[in-house]
Amino acid sequence: MKRVIGIFSILVLVIAAFVWLKPLNNNTEEDHLAKLKPSDWMMMQRMYPYETISPGAYEQAREQAIELKQQAALFKSGQEDWELIGPFNVGGRITDVEMHSTDTETIYACAASGGVYKSSNKGTTWEQIFESTYTQSIGDLGMAETDANLLYLGTGEPNGGQGSITYDGYGMFKSTDAGATWTHVGLENAGGIGRVEVDPTNGDRVFVACMGNLFSKNAERGIYRTTDGGQTWENVLFISDSTGGIDLCINPNDPNIVYAAMWERVRYPHRRTYGGPSSGIYKTTDGGDTWIELTNGLPDEDLGRVGLDISKSNPDIVYAVYANATGTWKDIFKTVDGGTSWTATNSNLGGTTYFWWFSKINVDPINPNIVYSGGFHLHKTTNGGDSWSRVNGLHVDQHGVFIHPKDNALVVMGNDGGVYISTSGSASYYFIEKLPITQFYTCEVNYQRPEQAYGGTQDNGTVRTLTGRDDDWRSIYGGDGFIVRVDPTDSDYVYASSQRGGFGRSTDGGNRFIGGKNGITGSNRFNWKTPYILDPNDPKIMYIGSQKVYKSTNRAANWTAISGDLTNGAGAWNYGTLTALAVSPIDGNILYAGSDDGNVWVATDGGVSRTWTKISDDLPVRWVTTIQTDPFDVNTAYVGFSGIRYHDPEPHIFRTTDLGATWEDISSNLPDIPVNNITIDPDNQGTFYVATDHGVYVTYDAGDRWEVMGNGMPTVPVLDLKLHQPTRTLVAATFGRSMYKINLKASSSTGDIESETAQLNAYPIPALNEVTIQFILDSPQTGKLLIYNMTGQVVSTLHDGDLPQGKNTFTWDGKTDQGRASGNYICRLVTSKTILSKRIQIL
Repeated sequence: MKRVIGIFSILVLVIAAFVWLKPLNNNTEEDHLAKLKPSDWMMMQRMYPYETISPGAYEQAREQAIELKQQAALFKSGQEDWELIGPFNVGGRITDVEMHSTDTETIYACAASGGVYKSSNKGTTWEQIFESTYTQSIGDLGMAETDANLLYLGTGEPNGGQGSITYDGYGMFKSTDAGATWTHVGLENAGGIGRVEVDPTNGDRVFVACMGNLFSKNAERGIYRTTDGGQTWENVLFISDSTGGIDLCINPNDPNIVYAAMWERVRYPHRRTYGGPSSGIYKTTDGGDTWIELTNGLPDEDLGRVGLDISKSNPDIVYAVYANATGTWKDIFKTVDGGTSWTATNSNLGGTTYFWWFSKINVDPINPNIVYSGGFHLHKTTNGGDSWSRVNGLHVDQHGVFIHPKDNALVVMGNDGGVYISTSGSASYYFIEKLPITQFYTCEVNYQRPEQAYGGTQDNGTVRTLTGRDDDWRSIYGGDGFIVRVDPTDSDYVYASSQRGGFGRSTDGGNRFIGGKNGITGSNRFNWKTPYILDPNDPKIMYIGSQKVYKSTNRAANWTAISGDLTNGAGAWNYGTLTALAVSPIDGNILYAGSDDGNVWVATDGGVSRTWTKISDDLPVRWVTTIQTDPFDVNTAYVGFSGIRYHDPEPHIFRTTDLGATWEDISSNLPDIPVNNITIDPDNQGTFYVATDHGVYVTYDAGDRWEVMGNGMPTVPVLDLKLHQPTRTLVAATFGRSMYKINLKASSSTGDIESETAQLNAYPIPALNEVTIQFILDSPQTGKLLIYNMTGQVVSTLHDGDLPQGKNTFTWDGKTDQGRASGNYICRLVTSKTILSKRIQIL
């Protein structure tokens, strides 16, 4: 039966809608552990222990972060600039690609969490044109046919699905100068935006398909319309607070005719419904005032995501791709009479169970018989859907295709791997290796060769560069890449991991990996991002976590369990797994473990007795993302939590100075957003760097005050940090803008800045017997002169106490606490005013 929906009924429904956040009821009926996807993993970190994320709380946290960033921009804080280090050639998820019908050179590429890139020369060079302080998550870009400079950008990725989390945006932005500048024009509660369509005859009239908040029901779903260029908006098609707009197309000959695809989508940690009876296709013939549901020949049950497109050369022809509610393939349907009746093409382009991740279809603007269907693979028909062939060789998961109206041989394709351009109608194509949009989960630096950077990525495995260039990163391990580690004493040993406990070890520098979980037997639950660490005191010793902690003393050749189950067990919507491990760099017997259900444990005998003490009773019940041990005090450690609050502020960082007996909140003015990593500066006591969903923050006073770290970091989630101590370089893994690095200051902002003329000299280098070390101080100071090995461990203390003004001379006989050993070392002077370092080689 057809349904007619008008503006007045929409207003009633909008007023009635309200979103509640409540703690999860643990009495669920079934265990959904086997059904969890990577997106569930990232979602649950931020939601636990609630069923939803409050949009209001998230927005308030974002405002806190923006305020701190604005303060940093105003005062600069004397910090260095972040430097993009790539990769450019790996790519990442693209949500939309667009060109203007009159221009065959200019291309716009929208990245899922990496802003908007623009090329003015058909992909030869690119520039980032959307550095918004609000969001880097992009849904769709609409272009005015009447003015190539007029752009409408919908933020917030609408693909709530497998592969990774999808971040909601901040509504609509508008540019009148082809992306040089942007103005926010409302719909900030729209969540993810599926499609933006501009009236081809009137650039002020725009339709927007809004999916709503990913993590909760909300009334800001449906189809919105503006007739004044975004100054005001009307919700002209509202179905329910669970059903949003996912796709749109406008009749180019009669812009009052608009087709809209609606998708019922409800998502919670313990259930996910990606379809329902309110999914379907609607049509208006009066510019959006009233709509009818199209049903004749279309499916009427088991309705999932729907994709739409209209033939610009023959607007009576419309194609629609349907998925089942479970995400499996249903069919492609076609109308030749403007939607009055539809016919199934009886195509079978399935092969995957998550069509809610894409379900896109694009009609050639010149030839209505040429159509591209985007799913796991890209398929093409040249006979109106009678038969289809696969476009081979592309990265999987297709999200956008643009066929140029002036030359339909020019086709731009966007998917989870990046952008591809064809000048032969997709018969051949080339990959754009110039977009730094990789979604990194983790980062690593080779201690001995710091130009070599590594990272685990979403959907692109584990990648690395051996040269430090931004264009030569290569894959070394498959799957979704997670933690990767290089042995700091012997870089032939490289470790990499993939989802749900995939783990490999390499003994040839990462060229070849073999299995690395020998000895881990029985029933084990591994987190999607399985934690493992190398002991900083002896990297031959390693720890890995399932629901238990396992230990290896021979570089992952064999493992032995050193704990029982440290979680609350596999629940209905949490994994019941360990998520964080740490070992003290001062005493390798002190171990910590944290779990996805808020448990934190400590062992003080290296796990030999399998005795662990729970120390989290006074901590928040949140997903533990990181544990770090203090390099200055054996009893001090730090715990970081994910999560977004609802009513009261919830701290995200805690410190213990007594092995967990008591805890202190050191979140201070840190925005109330998920903390993904804590890195302690081993050269500056009280200096910590924190990776969050809104960039990197630093404290120079042990958490009394936080500020934005450095200048020039995009507004993007940062999921991991790595500090290379000898070069004083901090590397950040961003989720959508590739990897960045920054040079750290030699001393904290609370002390005096190192004198420009101060230097530490050591001779001879290399040395056969002893080394002479000299430095000049401009005032009496108190400090230490230390010798570090290349793992960062102190192997000799040459001085600890007062130092006079003027020249100071010391000698080192090349002996460590374990005796004399040849190799490379770092001599470091640390005082209240100065930090100086010098590399030393003993033959």
